Amino acid sequence: MERGESVGDTPRPWQSYHTVYTNAKAGMDGVDKEKVQRIVYEMSKGSKYFENEERKEAFIGQKIENIRAQCEKLSEIDKSHFQRVADKRIIELEATRDLSRIWLHVDMDAFYAAVETLDSPSLRGKPMAVGSMSMISTANYEARRFGVRAAMPGFIARKLCPELIFIPTDFKKYTYYSGLTRKVFQKYDPNFVACSLDEAYLDITDACKERGISSGEIAEELRTSIYEETGLTCSAGIAPNRLLAKVCSDINKPNGQFVLPNDRMAVMTFISSLPIRKIGGIGKVTEHILRDCLGIYTCEHMLQKSALLCALFSRSSADFFLCVGLGIGKTDTPEAKLRKSISNERTFSATSDEGFLYQKLAELADMLSTDMQNECLRGRTLTLKLKTASFEVRTRAVTLQNYIFSREDILKHASKLLKAELPISLRLIGLRVSHFNEDKMGSPFDAKQKTLAEFINESGKHVVDSSSFGLSSICDDHFKIGTATGLPIDNHETQSHDSREPSNCNQLSDCNQSEKFGGNSLDTVNKRANSMDDETASSSNLKEESLWVDEYKCSLCGIELPPSFVDERQEHFDFHLAERLQKEESGSEPRIVPKPRSVHNDRTGNRNKQKKHKPSPEDIKHLPIDVFFVKRNHQNL
Repeated sequence: MERGESVGDTPRPWQSYHTVYTNAKAGMDGVDKEKVQRIVYEMSKGSKYFENEERKEAFIGQKIENIRAQCEKLSEIDKSHFQRVADKRIIELEATRDLSRIWLHVDMDAFYAAVETLDSPSLRGKPMAVGSMSMISTANYEARRFGVRAAMPGFIARKLCPELIFIPTDFKKYTYYSGLTRKVFQKYDPNFVACSLDEAYLDITDACKERGISSGEIAEELRTSIYEETGLTCSAGIAPNRLLAKVCSDINKPNGQFVLPNDRMAVMTFISSLPIRKIGGIGKVTEHILRDCLGIYTCEHMLQKSALLCALFSRSSADFFLCVGLGIGKTDTPEAKLRKSISNERTFSATSDEGFLYQKLAELADMLSTDMQNECLRGRTLTLKLKTASFEVRTRAVTLQNYIFSREDILKHASKLLKAELPISLRLIGLRVSHFNEDKMGSPFDAKQKTLAEFINESGKHVVDSSSFGLSSICDDHFKIGTATGLPIDNHETQSHDSREPSNCNQLSDCNQSEKFGGNSLDTVNKRANSMDDETASSSNLKEESLWVDEYKCSLCGIELPPSFVDERQEHFDFHLAERLQKEESGSEPRIVPKPRSVHNDRTGNRNKQKKHKPSPEDIKHLPIDVFFVKRNHQNL
């Protein structure tokens, strides 16, 4: 963190204290930015958050120095080469420009605060924030004039605005009103893309053509319909692609709209003077790097510095920056993808009270279970996210044998992960479930199907015999059938179900009680099956932040994902984490392979067992093993 900035003889260290709280947001025009910076600096100084921000600033500073060093190493020949590469890539990207679609981005105005004001009209015109003294979820426009905004601690907001009113969050209420807005969206684009509770993308191309009206008229009509349906206002942006539509929706907030024509010249003029921070996907760190290393302040500078972008960044990152400079974004409707993870997290005042932490964990488990049941999801990997009082983020994960979805199962395993970290002071707890079980058609798996271990447990002292059911019905990717035994061989990639029909479970009652399972008593097998069901595979100290090199490239497999791809990066992290856990599980548990059982032929009976074939020396060059046994018997006699 820099500390040397001053004006004249008066040091002003807060001028270099750039946090998320000091960034301009809609409705904050005219705010005394230096005053806000000074108060945030003074209120944060000496806190754990302040120390964490210093560490982050030091990391960013080191990264900037490294990029500068790389930039200085580039010779004129190198710069000429990368300029040719950039020019060629710009031509290729320009060829992909699509001006045939019309995209509309809808953003509700101060959604949580507006819903609370609608519910309590006495709050109208007063500075109000949804949240608590710990953290603010959103603030109304009256509070924003004082510099109060979302993601700001309430005690700092109260310092900026002493008259600020705090209202606790009520997500059930917000979800209800969000559902009402989506009913309106459905009328204009059945395939609209909802980004969150309060914003969505709509492709209104067909609506404009069918009704013979302009995109601006569609936006005006949609905003009116939302107000009539909910009593809430929203802002809209219309552009040729989603990237620009989101930028446009922020221009005339609140309760306004902006239309960017589907014309290349209009797009290039609009994008030329646009600050890079206005673009979704460019955050504080990227802004610092582009600005301090390359002198890039506006989107137009992206094209002017295209050679350096291609030289210093990966192909995917450079393409993204060049597309920003060209004003090119995605125009196709995203295909519906199966969800790969589901999560919940909550922030609170830092505390080490174990009772409070377990209570929060129980609330998260309940919410997560409800969400999973609503979407018919069952997952096998459970991840616990913790943010300590010093703002250190930890993740602990466990891969289970069975697929879970119930509150009890989630809380049971999450509690074990949390218990291993205690005592600890936390300010955030989160739970995430991934690696869902889905059949080949993509529909969720029926939880009523049972595992092989459950079949064994339910049968008591009965044994699984190959004659009880067809061998082909039990084979799948995770259980193999021994050809000599007819018994499943555990390969430590245990799945929670197999391909048997549910009716086959009744056939187990006919099994012979006197048999042994693979040379072990059935009680031993049952104990092992039960312990595998309760035992966690492993917990990992792998940090998600350390997985990404230069914020984009995975250090394990080399895949590149921008920081804005939050869900994709979390799922990619879960993949490697589960892979690691499975390797640990395979390496730590010995393989148990059942002993071969002799399979008798009904026609031959026991007399075939008594016959021993003794090959002559002419047939083979080595004596068979049974010859030695015969000699030994003679000696013993």
